[in-house]
Amino acid sequence: MTSKSAEVIAIGTELLLGEITNTNAQFFAQELAALGIPHYFQTVVGDNVERIHQVLAQATQRSQLLLCTGGLGPTPDDLTTEAIARFFNTPLVEHPEIFAEIQAKYARRGLPTPENNRKQALLPQGAQVIPNPRGTAPGMIWSPRPGLTIMTFPGVPSELQAMWRETAVPYLWQHGWVTEVFLSRNLRFWGISEAALAEKVQEFFSLTNPTVAPYAGKGETRLRITARAADRETAMALIAPVEAQLRERTGADCYGADEETLALVVGRLLQGRGETLAVAESCTGGLLGAMVTEVPGSSAYFQGGVVAYANAVKERLLGVPSTVLAAQGAVSAPVAEAMATGVREQLGTTWGVSITGIAGPGGATATKPVGLVYIGLAGPAGQVYSWEHRFSPERGRDWIRQLSACQALDHLRRVLLNAV
Repeated sequence: MTSKSAEVIAIGTELLLGEITNTNAQFFAQELAALGIPHYFQTVVGDNVERIHQVLAQATQRSQLLLCTGGLGPTPDDLTTEAIARFFNTPLVEHPEIFAEIQAKYARRGLPTPENNRKQALLPQGAQVIPNPRGTAPGMIWSPRPGLTIMTFPGVPSELQAMWRETAVPYLWQHGWVTEVFLSRNLRFWGISEAALAEKVQEFFSLTNPTVAPYAGKGETRLRITARAADRETAMALIAPVEAQLRERTGADCYGADEETLALVVGRLLQGRGETLAVAESCTGGLLGAMVTEVPGSSAYFQGGVVAYANAVKERLLGVPSTVLAAQGAVSAPVAEAMATGVREQLGTTWGVSITGIAGPGGATATKPVGLVYIGLAGPAGQVYSWEHRFSPERGRDWIRQLSACQALDHLRRVLLNAV
């Protein structure tokens, strides 16, 4: 183990009860990795002074930077600052300027002022304040002994992240914790397996700076490019040519990077072309439409959708012929094509996309198993496409529905790119 490492301590009984997800630990893990700070332990502990002390007894023996979240508010169960000060047998000192700022924030927001607000203005003797630009509870940076630094943050993610970036990270740079930047770029792929992708880009895995590594999950595959450099700009300059080569090698299989989703990418393509979209869904029950409308500004290209679960709705609203339903069944290529054509005509859009399938656990037959899904696409030049997919039933109903909606977006993306 290196001489300097960080540890994350999340404080809050609500975390132990599963009432909220510990996204702060994930945030810190990603940030520490990007800064090149080793990080070996994470702990969750409830709002209890004795148990917080037990955690501190371990953490202070093995880590030199403790990042504590939660328990900084005015209520009786907000015990973090008090527990840390007592562990080191250090008195709490009131900071009048902190108290005045907290009171002013409550007043500006028109909120009732808690009687015990002074509690949030108490810090261990010698501690430095971490201002909270988005909330009321400040944090602190404190070195109770040589070789140990403790930082505290509120549990609200937006407040924690702002305090980390505006105060904590500059402090870490100034005090020698950070000497290099580790920057990552995640290329996202759909429609190609991890094994097939690895075969295409095998020689890139031997690079040392930047490095390239594959990851798979939730139906997609990723390539993470990570560079090490003195600053962000230099790291990005190392990543850029490798990213360009990977995109050229993988073509349309790469749909985006980092936080870009299939729905976002498809939306950009539609908006850039001045075209519109409507969707018709059966087994996904509106999930595809929800993905599309999660993108801000999607009203510029998305007209709406029809959830046609029953065959009668497919007939009346989408114009699917009853003879086709009777002969082929609702889960079939002809029905998917008719649904896509129907929703495009009814809503007057450039493109119509449809999904019909068996998400399970029931409804299957000997010839149409759970996981069988058909996706249809109708376009402005009279073109009509359909695709058959057989998703693994072992992953469950939600998995099949999720993959169906994403696959529909990917089919549309590839057609828009003329990649099919």
